[in-house]
Amino acid sequence: MGSMGQHEGWVGVFDSGVGGISVLEHLVRELPHERFLFFGDSANAPYGEKTDEEVMKLSRAIVEYMVHEGCKAIVIACNTATSVAAATLRAEYPDLPIIGVEPALKPATLAPKHRRVLVMATPVTLRLDKYHQLAATWGSDSEVISQPCPGLAARIEHANLDAPDLTELIERLVGRYAGTVDSVVLGCTHYPFVARQIRSVVGDVPLFESGAGAARELRRRLEETGRLAPASQEGTVEFRSSRNTPEELALYRWFFAQEV
Repeated sequence: MGSMGQHEGWVGVFDSGVGGISVLEHLVRELPHERFLFFGDSANAPYGEKTDEEVMKLSRAIVEYMVHEGCKAIVIACNTATSVAAATLRAEYPDLPIIGVEPALKPATLAPKHRRVLVMATPVTLRLDKYHQLAATWGSDSEVISQPCPGLAARIEHANLDAPDLTELIERLVGRYAGTVDSVVLGCTHYPFVARQIRSVVGDVPLFESGAGAARELRRRLEETGRLAPASQEGTVEFRSSRNTPEELALYRWFFAQEV
């Protein structure tokens, strides 16, 4: 970084599309003085239905780009990309804090009511060893129901979140669990944007997502590496996309304005 201080530079945040914006909201709340660069790979969304090789290749290219842009830390705001690529990327960039997200099974299984926990995630996330290890570690005291949700992240990319087809899709995926689970783990960063619709289908139960945990971990890593922005710095957020159209960037800003 030459003469720049360690605390200067962006915090890079990326996802296969708009889902990571739900994590970005937590990051900005936790660290209001940081300069965030969000990159959505919407041209290749969703990652949750691609091969591991494709996800690895795409994730590596984005991290290379972010390092080139001067990022001092990176948040992989995508459960699938974290599962597939985080360990490899950390080995390739040992001096760069790389924070991932994983399904929030731990807080769900530690909650007062945790007999039956429904995990909604992409097919890739649920297929990988990383998830099975997580479920084995934290699910011993709960019945963990792992429900792949093909098509849901892709549908959320198109916004129009109040349209009946979206609730119908959620109904098809998880309607059979209505009134029978104690909580739901939103194991994909797109899903917090449809929390209300998920509750309308499965019941008014606690929903657990990954954003707050990622924000606390980012703060910890920035502090321990001396990269935390000073309180005098004005925080900013910049959006970029592989589908680099004004419409796509306007969509990102719309999602960023939604409460999660």
